[in-house]
Amino acid sequence: MGIYEELRERGLIAQVTDEEEIRQLINNGGARFYIGFDPTADSLHVGHFMALCLMKRLQMAGNKPVVLVGGGTGHIGDPSGRTDMRTMMTDEVINHNCECFKKQMERFIEFGEDKAIMVNNGDWLLKLNYVDVLREVGPCFTVNNMLRAECYKQRMEKGLSFLEFNYMIMQAYDFWYLNTHYGCNMQFGGDDQWSNMLAGTELIRKKSGKDAYAMTITLLLNSEGKKMGKTAKGAVWLDENKTSPYDFYQYWRNVDDADVMKCIKMLTFISLEEIAEMEKWGAERINEKKEILAFELTKLVHGEEKAEKARAQAKAAFGGEGELPEKQVSAENSTIISVLVAAGLCSSNGEARRLVAQGGVSLNDTKVTDINAKVNSGDVLHKGKKVHVKIVLV
Repeated sequence: MGIYEELRERGLIAQVTDEEEIRQLINNGGARFYIGFDPTADSLHVGHFMALCLMKRLQMAGNKPVVLVGGGTGHIGDPSGRTDMRTMMTDEVINHNCECFKKQMERFIEFGEDKAIMVNNGDWLLKLNYVDVLREVGPCFTVNNMLRAECYKQRMEKGLSFLEFNYMIMQAYDFWYLNTHYGCNMQFGGDDQWSNMLAGTELIRKKSGKDAYAMTITLLLNSEGKKMGKTAKGAVWLDENKTSPYDFYQYWRNVDDADVMKCIKMLTFISLEEIAEMEKWGAERINEKKEILAFELTKLVHGEEKAEKARAQAKAAFGGEGELPEKQVSAENSTIISVLVAAGLCSSNGEARRLVAQGGVSLNDTKVTDINAKVNSGDVLHKGKKVHVKIVLV
């Protein structure tokens, strides 16, 4: 089985432009492909995780990744999957975020001579002359076709700014530039990017007369992929200072039963033969599958040692051996409401009060009913059935 067939078997491929050509290229290690990452935060999150895993799989099969960080497109903001316009970022924030992305990506992708390269589209987009772009690229696009794109159609009712309308052209220009200067012949992305990716392949074919291909991956857990990794506390980040290895482990440990095998197929590097055996397991082994998923992905992101510790902490939360994760909070604010907020389990005092009122908080083995209840150092705080931490007053 070639890598293309494996991607199909794992359910990763959503759409392709020229299937037989793409199959031959990536099975023979002939793809020099790119995936773009706009620096909208100072950390990658699990919404990027599928793309990183895909790049790793393709690199292991001999293909060459081009990692594109959007130091230029980040000034505009992709309207795909959005109901409103993105917040404008300063140059300083964009550059900082790009640097953070680079450090995290090096844990997944092997960079170096004849391996993967990383480029920043700010290096060319920010130098462009507007009139030159209109003359050079504008004739290759029709407004009618652009407005048919799903990423624009969903914004027409609330209003699509001219700023965002240009995003497709900029992404297409990226592909053409990478094709011209780096020999990039293929673009990968989420299935919400299809219209933008087609624009890039058409631009290359019209301007250069070269073959260029696009393939989108099936986004995990929802059709647009924009909600992937969202929790009550926000996104699930790959930076352990924003999402701890334990919280990362727990996120995957708690995915819906119906999504477990899908996640294992798409995201882990467990062989398809082993996965086929796991699919034969009965419903009574669903928690075992979830533990495998959580451990494998935590190991991939944070390393085996931290994955082992996260697994032990998760078992300790349910009476097993091991140490629970600790949250340090100020001894001056040791009432249950203050502790819930300070420990990051609730975003506000109001949310904490509602949670207590609904019976969703326990200290050690006792349900909390008093919003003025005191928390002692060493108490185990339970939020619902899935969040369990030891409180340390300092």
